[in-house]
Amino acid sequence: MGARKIAVEPKSGRFQSLEAAVLAGGGQLAAPDEAEGLVWADPFVPHELPLLLARSPKVSWVGLPFAGIEPYVGYLDDVHVWTCAKGVYARPVAEHALMLGLAGLRGLVRYSRVQQWDQPVGHNLIGGKVSIFGGGGITTELVAMLEPFGCEITVVRRTDSPFPGAARTLTLDARIEALRGADLVVLALALTPETTKLMSTAEFAAMAPHAWLVNVARGGHVDNDALVEAVRAGRIGGAALDVTSPEPLPDDHPLWQEPRIVITPHVGNTPDMGIPLLAAHIEDNTRRFVEGRPLVGLVDVEAGY
Repeated sequence: MGARKIAVEPKSGRFQSLEAAVLAGGGQLAAPDEAEGLVWADPFVPHELPLLLARSPKVSWVGLPFAGIEPYVGYLDDVHVWTCAKGVYARPVAEHALMLGLAGLRGLVRYSRVQQWDQPVGHNLIGGKVSIFGGGGITTELVAMLEPFGCEITVVRRTDSPFPGAARTLTLDARIEALRGADLVVLALALTPETTKLMSTAEFAAMAPHAWLVNVARGGHVDNDALVEAVRAGRIGGAALDVTSPEPLPDDHPLWQEPRIVITPHVGNTPDMGIPLLAAHIEDNTRRFVEGRPLVGLVDVEAGY
């Protein structure tokens, strides 16, 4: 099969590497009205995508730039084949989650905020119990990173079919069971109506007083008011959040006021880390598109991710 025409839109100098990826994959760059495939390069203007698709009748494949595609869910259809970057950023995000978990459990969050010799605090991750919500690429990478620590891992996801490397695999209905006794709880799952405010009063009440919550998924998974109350009451050890709702988090938001909540500004995967990974993903999918092979990172239109 010959080169297929692919558009990279909207045009921006920041995404020249994605155009290079299309060419490296054997595609031919084209205007949207002539293109058979569309690589959507700017995650911050999702509202422009349906307008462009309406003017691009030949497009059959749409590649979205993020793993989480919440802003695009309302535009999904059965006319196009949709892909996203699920799994592409998994390794750096898993690394960030591990760093945040260790910082919480070993007291670094506390020690970094004092200016005098302090009391000894901390819990080992070695031999600890870790519950991870989500069964995608981040969880796969994090389970591998945790192997040297000898942790007992519970994975919580849509199905209870065994997750590789986990001691047990539970469904969301059993999340309270998964939370009990865990030293570290990591959120690494898609945001859907079912998982919105997944962590609220009952969930925090089930956690151990020393346990830490790490969220590298989406801020909407956490009930902010319930989290602040749980931390202040000493029901959990603390929380490390790379994502919040809203983003950016306002300067006067209560999450900033609690010293046992640490926030990083959605940097589990920075642009410097992510764009080369995305380019490699686009090159791979372009080559598959040109050769008529199945694409990777397929979006489940019905599930919304």
